[in-house]
Amino acid sequence: MLSLRVRSVRAVLFVAIVAAASMLAEARVDVRVAFDKTFDFKPVRTWGWHAEKKGEVMMARTQKDDPEAVRKRAEPLIIDAITTEFAKLKIQPSAADPQVTVTYFLLLTSSTSAQTVGQFLPATLEWGLPPFDAATQSLKLMNRGSLVIDLNAKGKIIWRGVADAKVDPYASDTDREKTLREAVRDLLKKYPKN
Repeated sequence: MLSLRVRSVRAVLFVAIVAAASMLAEARVDVRVAFDKTFDFKPVRTWGWHAEKKGEVMMARTQKDDPEAVRKRAEPLIIDAITTEFAKLKIQPSAADPQVTVTYFLLLTSSTSAQTVGQFLPATLEWGLPPFDAATQSLKLMNRGSLVIDLNAKGKIIWRGVADAKVDPYASDTDREKTLREAVRDLLKKYPKN
């Protein structure tokens, strides 16, 4: 009887671990960074926002998208996260004459992915399968978000970071804030320190 209880506890524990791992995989932020290898990042001690605008929100999901409403909600979080991460790098804000200027772009899109029956089979009947019509067996609709941060010096982009993540339309504001802050943190961790 004891072994049955042990097995059921193990089964419940296994299911909980798999569920936790899948939630972490969904919340994952993919980060890519590129920078000018000829630029010396070491003496950079000040930063500021781009003179014309701090950033821009671009949306391509529905006809009713309102980028300005999203910008008003997201921009304060992005500004605070970038300011916090630059402080950790010991690079201070400067409105007068910053060594680098920062611009962000928040891109929100939708995408689809589909698979059809027989999609991965070779184009031959030697497999012994009768010909059949392609029918969709898997369809995935996803909301995606990308945060792009550009650092400019002397009118030239010297560093660009891109963070991509799946966006849950039903996520709480706390979860969205956490994802944005995580994206900025992960991007600026890759700032070259020479």
